[in-house]
Amino acid sequence: MSEPTVTRTDAGGVATLTLQRPGLSHQLRTELLTHVREVAADESVRAVLLTGTGRAFCVGQDLAEHLESLRAERPDGSPSLSVVEAEYNPLVLALAALRVPVVVGINGACAGAGLGLALAGDLRVAAAGAKFTTAFAGIGLSSDSGLASRLVHCVGGSRAAELLLLPEPFTAETAGQWGLVHRVVAPEQVLAESRALAARLAAGPTLAYRAIKTVLATAATDSLEDTLALEASLQTGLGATADHREAVEAFLAKRPAEFTGR
Repeated sequence: MSEPTVTRTDAGGVATLTLQRPGLSHQLRTELLTHVREVAADESVRAVLLTGTGRAFCVGQDLAEHLESLRAERPDGSPSLSVVEAEYNPLVLALAALRVPVVVGINGACAGAGLGLALAGDLRVAAAGAKFTTAFAGIGLSSDSGLASRLVHCVGGSRAAELLLLPEPFTAETAGQWGLVHRVVAPEQVLAESRALAARLAAGPTLAYRAIKTVLATAATDSLEDTLALEASLQTGLGATADHREAVEAFLAKRPAEFTGR
């Protein structure tokens, strides 16, 4: 039996998913999707940390494996399986749909679909000097893994077009200036900084975080009227929670709030 390509550890309400390989092989995609779905069903999880190992976070498709699949095409030239529809799309959708905050610790190189995965999270911590690239056009492909959508959302249409049409590498520092990552720290501090951020979120008002993620998912495309209606509906529900009452009482008593997710 092959070694796992994704591992999960849990501590303090944080589920840490660690990519053990830089390339998105079929095994890694399958294992990561399984873990994400298990996390989604686990009520004890209050935040997720997604990170990698070694000098790379995720460099996208495992090209050696991909070449084998290209050589195994059907006689008519059509691929035997649409991997994007069957594996990449469900993975990105499952990650983006998690009800809890997702912190991405980008410990090194981040390219192609790996960048798409990173942008599917909510907050990103990157290693200083880490290289980023969209990569796809360089191998004769368009984007996948929701990368075009997330780039437009993060950096605007003009810069997204440049990044996808001219897939030149850029650094974590530049990514920070553009808003693609939220914190840039020394490489040896990425895991600790990411864990601390995930732990802070896990101790926070998870119901409010879930509502915030719901609003953010549609705010860029919905009309103002639709966003106002959604905010009003979510706020009504949150106003009746124990967490909201606890936060107000704690504020007036000048003490830290203790959130329970209820």
